[in-house]
Order: sequence, then structure tokens, then C-alpha cells
Amino acid sequence: MHRIDELFQRKKEDVLNIYFTAGFPKLEDTRVILKALQDSGVDLIEIGIPFSDPVADGPTIQDSNQVALDGGMTMHKLFEQLEGFREEVQVPVVVMGYFNPIMQYGLEKFCKDAQRVGIDGIIVPDLPMIEYQMNLKKMFDEHGIRNTFLISPQTSEERIREIDENTEGFIYMVSSASVTGAKTGISDTQVDYFKRIEDMNLKNPRLIGFGISDNQSFKQASSYANGAIIGSAFVKLIKESKDLPADINTFVKGIRGE
Repeated sequence: MHRIDELFQRKKEDVLNIYFTAGFPKLEDTRVILKALQDSGVDLIEIGIPFSDPVADGPTIQDSNQVALDGGMTMHKLFEQLEGFREEVQVPVVVMGYFNPIMQYGLEKFCKDAQRVGIDGIIVPDLPMIEYQMNLKKMFDEHGIRNTFLISPQTSEERIREIDENTEGFIYMVSSASVTGAKTGISDTQVDYFKRIEDMNLKNPRLIGFGISDNQSFKQASSYANGAIIGSAFVKLIKESKDLPADINTFVKGIRGE
């Protein structure tokens, strides 16, 4: 069974997905962070592919992208780092990146390399639906890559239904009309949005991201979806860490309220 399917069949709530930028804070930290996240009990791991113009991301993740690029991170380097990682990491792993660098790398080459190293899925915030349907879906399916689309409070019901129909994996619910970044609390307006999507009874699991940063926001978001995604708060942690495995374990336990 596909690792993403197995996860959501086994676990219906409080799914914790942690995002980090490949090659940050240091170029060779990617594998260290992957292993530490699994050992800390994270359910799903999202690796960001550094890009010079990450339009959906706020200052924290923008900065991590630039540091990684300045340090020498490339798509080729990422696949080198991920070679053999499945010998020590069993949880589902998805990559998050923008369409331009993936296209420049070569779509088929990207899919082949992702399948070879053991990547389970992909999130491309700027991927047009028509491009996916016409050119990528067949290629992703052939290589066992599950594509995740994003929805936001502004996404129409028609569009959400279309995304649900074209998704095999999970739907990424952007919590508000903003860029990524840790924020304080979840507003009543956001709760109304979460409830509206919940009432649509979509066939795919949903994870809520953008602004989730601590146990309170994780638990609150998870009460309206299958779980939540934490990015900027985690990127800040690893930027300041002197002991990645220990600090990552403490961070994850804190999110879980343990």
C-alpha cells in the first residue's frame, strides 16, 4: 500500500506534518533532520526544494531558501542526499517546490529520481490544474507520486470539488489568505472556513497549514481536519539549534503536548 494511503487509513486525526527546507541551516543537514523528525514521532515529513522566488512563503521560509541556495543546494544535490534514506526513514515523505525549478530539472527525470529514492508525494503551489491534468497526472501516477493541491478561504466550492476529484493523497488547507509564517491563535473567521470545508464531506483527508506553530494551534486546527502542517516555527527552531536531534525531539513533543 502507498505510504500516504496507509497513514491516513491508520490515523484519522492529529496527523502531524513538519516542513523544513532542504540544505538548511547547513547544506548537509537534510538527512539529519529527516531522521530526527521520524524518531520524534512525526507522521509526515515535507521537504522544501529551495527556490529564489517562493511566492507563497513568508520571511522565515524565504530566508531559509536563500541560505540553502547560497550554501550550494540544488535539485541534483537533494537527490544525492536522499539516496538510500529509506533505509532509516519509513514515514511518508513529500517534497514541496515551485514549478519552475522542477520543469528546469526535467519533469520525467524528476519523477524517476523521486521514485528511485522513495519520495511519496509532491506539493507545487503554483501548478495549474490544467497542466496537471494534461501533462503531469499520468507521469506522477506511473511513478507513485501523489500530488497535493492547496485550497484557501477564497477558493470557490466548484474549485474545491475539482481539487478533491483530482487528488489522491491529501488536500492542503491554507488557513488564511496570507503567506506562511507562525501566527498567534486561530480566528473566528478561520474557524468558520474550517467548518465550511468540513461540511463539504470531501473524499480526501485534509491537513491545515500556514500559521500553525504550537500545541494550541495544532490541536485546534486538527479538530477541524485530519491534522496540521507546521513550517515556519520549525524552521526558526532549527536555525537556532545547537543540537538538532535533541531540539527537534523537544519541539515535536511540545507540539504533541507531551
